[in-house]
Order: sequence, then C-alpha cells, then structure tokens
Amino acid sequence: MRLPDFFVVGAPKAGTTALHVALARHPQVWMSRTKEPKHFLTDGPPPTRGGPGDAKTFSEYVWRRDHYARLFAEAGEDQLCGESTPFYLYDAAAHRRIREAVPEARLIALLRDPIDRAHSNWAHLWSAGLESEGDFVRACAQEERRAAAGWAPFWRYLDLGRYGGQLARLYETFPREQVLVLRYRELREEPTQTLRMIVDFLGLEQGHLREVPAENVTTHASETLANRAMSLALRTGDRFERLLPDGPWRRGREVLSRHLQREQRPRQPLRPEQRAQLLPAVAEDVRRLEEVTGSSFADWLDGGRAVGRRALQPHGRIGTAHNSIDRPLDARRNA
Repeated sequence: MRLPDFFVVGAPKAGTTALHVALARHPQVWMSRTKEPKHFLTDGPPPTRGGPGDAKTFSEYVWRRDHYARLFAEAGEDQLCGESTPFYLYDAAAHRRIREAVPEARLIALLRDPIDRAHSNWAHLWSAGLESEGDFVRACAQEERRAAAGWAPFWRYLDLGRYGGQLARLYETFPREQVLVLRYRELREEPTQTLRMIVDFLGLEQGHLREVPAENVTTHASETLANRAMSLALRTGDRFERLLPDGPWRRGREVLSRHLQREQRPRQPLRPEQRAQLLPAVAEDVRRLEEVTGSSFADWLDGGRAVGRRALQPHGRIGTAHNSIDRPLDARRNA
C-alpha cells in the first residue's frame, strides 16, 4: 500500500495550493490529484455537522486508508509521492498519525504573517457566503465560541496562525531534520530560490522547477442586500442540507456561489487599526516561534518594518541544504 513520502502540512492561506501545483510539475514527484485529502485529521469517519459549509468539507475527507492509498497507486517507482493538507500543522493528533504511518516522512510548512493569514481566511469564507460577520475583527472574536461548537478548523482565524505552539508540538513528534519551514513571502518573492531549497530538501534533481503558479486570489463580495440574501440562503441551505435533495441543492449552491463572485471586487485590505487590535492575541506566540526556530519574525510584530522586504534571512531557514535526504529515491518509497 503506497503512502506519501512527504507532506505539505501548512498553513492554510499561505501558498500551499501554489506549491502543490508547482511540485506536481517535477518529473520525480507524484502529487495527489485530490489536493487536500485530509486523511490524517481523523482516526475514523469525520464529523457530519459543524459550521456553515462544514458538512461539505467533512464529506471531502479521504479517511479510509485503502481509498487514500489509491491516490498514489499510479505513481512511478522512481517518483516520490506527496500530498498537501494545510491543517496537518495545526493538528497535533495528525502529527502522531503521520509519524505512525510514515515515520521517515518529510514535512514542508509555509508560514504567513498570522494576521494577514487570518484576514485572508476570513475574506475567503465571507466571499463564499459562509461567514455572517462582515467585520473581520468581530469575526475573530467569535473564534473560540465557534470552535467549542464543533466548527471545522478553517474557522479558527487566529489560532491557525499560532505557529510557535504548532511547531513546538511537531518537533516533539518529528526530528527537526525532517521538517522544512519557509516563509510565504519567500515563495512569492523568491520562487526560484525557494523551490531549489525544497527540491534539495526532498533529494530530487534540480533544474525542473523555476516558477510558482499565480495564486487564486478570492474577490470580495460587497454587502448589498442581494449578496446578503444569497449568503443567508447558502448558510440556511447548508444547515438543512440533510433534508434537501442532494442534486438540486448542490446545483443551487454552485449558482449562489458564482453570483457572489460575479463582481470581481478587489479584496478589502487589512487596515492598520485592525492589525493593532489583533496583534496582542498573537504576539506571545510569535515570540515563541522565534524561540522554537531561532529566527526573527519581528516584522510580524511591527508591520514589516523590522527587516524590510526580506522576511527571513537565509541563516534563519529551517531544513536547509545540509538536511536534504541522501538516500536513493527508490529506497524512500513506502512498501
């Protein structure tokens, strides 16, 4: 039963989709065609109900091990298998499950400024018609209540960006040399150099990857009465999904979602006063991240002024070239 050799484990809204697509272009790599199988997020069937849209998300879990293995069944013997589920970094139980199934797995984590990440997360759900709170800061204030009610991890706007605690837990399960931590800005601003580092970390041949695909940026749905009504219809339909005919509701959901995206308005920018309000909620974890990685993330605490354009200096990267795998590709395949 073939399982992945490596995982892109996080974080959501930090470039994992673009990296997944980029790695799939390497001839020595087989990336799962299901981009987020979420297999290691559960020991059995996932929940069936949660927040708005969560039922659909939970239905996408490839939770059966034989179904999961089929995602890699067509990989060549000389290819490394990989998958990208950005919620793995957040979930300590997922760390344990991956370690038990693939103890020598390599893990790639992309980190984004936690408040920028949270804002992008909120904008995604708002424009999908699932987020009822049109104010970003007030939406963040509802996070704990929603988590206690069983809403899926994607609703944990700030908590998903507390990487210090997440990496500390990950390093309790995996040796550091099996983990590569990179900055989202590195992937965007220095794609060739960053891809070279990733390829080296995985022990692949250089020269095949030079660019990262453009990201799919969510547009912003304005707060018109029509958009509010469509969003309410989406949330109500999801709430009573069990009572609705599957085919008609699925088509109705798609129609409503397309209408919400029809305006193509640019996403509302994060305002300085919003950042200032939320910074105390993440500052302690940013300092913990610095302790865990030995790297400076001061730019996240002062709006990017600390180190200028370069988000992380080369000496601060985790999992650099000397940590690359030195065994042949076929020796790293799972039996």
